[in-house]
Amino acid sequence: MLTFANAKINLGLFLTEKRNDGYHNLETVFYPVKIYDVIELIDADETSCIVKGIEVPGETTDNICLSAFKMLQADFNLPNQQIILLKNIPVGAGLGGGSADAAFLIKLINDKFNLGISIPEMENYARKLGADCAFFIRNQPVYAFGKGDEFEEIKVDLSSYFLVLVKPPVHVSTAQAYRNINVKQPSQSLKKLIDLPLLKWQELMLNDFEPSVFTAFPQIGKIKTKLYEAGARFALMSGSGSSVFAIFEQPVKLPELEKENLVFYNI
Repeated sequence: MLTFANAKINLGLFLTEKRNDGYHNLETVFYPVKIYDVIELIDADETSCIVKGIEVPGETTDNICLSAFKMLQADFNLPNQQIILLKNIPVGAGLGGGSADAAFLIKLINDKFNLGISIPEMENYARKLGADCAFFIRNQPVYAFGKGDEFEEIKVDLSSYFLVLVKPPVHVSTAQAYRNINVKQPSQSLKKLIDLPLLKWQELMLNDFEPSVFTAFPQIGKIKTKLYEAGARFALMSGSGSSVFAIFEQPVKLPELEKENLVFYNI
């Protein structure tokens, strides 16, 4: 059996408080987009994970998909499986690719072995693997808060627009992104800002990672500027970077940005 795990973007991201456990409380809106990894489960004598496509840093034995499978295997006595992961979602891009892979694998395991795990139970499993992992279980737009693993449903639909994503050839580690950030309570919650007209988003819906990341990687800030120059109604770095997405009212082509970056259209 196989499944297709999609990426996400962050429509705004406010870092509101540093927690005693070392994490940060935040506000964001997770929105699913159409860039996909492919995950396949095959019966095998030994459990293993094979990664193809985009290179993933680290050892395959540390892959989050393997962690997700072993977590469920321990609780449900699952037979050994070979996990084949075809990576298309850029790594180190703020798109949640690893979290998506783990969450969609949990759903695939549930379906393949008829485990009958409920959606809230699958979300609880996913929360053990990463702060944004649980989002991909329902895979619908949400207002996220706490560590990014508590959700409220919201109504936001960008299907009438054209979404473009630009991934520069740089990797931004989460630890690096957290350097020199400002942690503050926002004047308005993203939960309310998301309901404003799109033209208001540029002024009010910010990403608190941008100042420190743009200082370390000026080319990312330049991408955002070029997207606005190309007519974007809204552009923002996703997550802790390095990708930048933009919302256009009409289809566009960005050959200048394609020269040095990966560009995904109509996501």
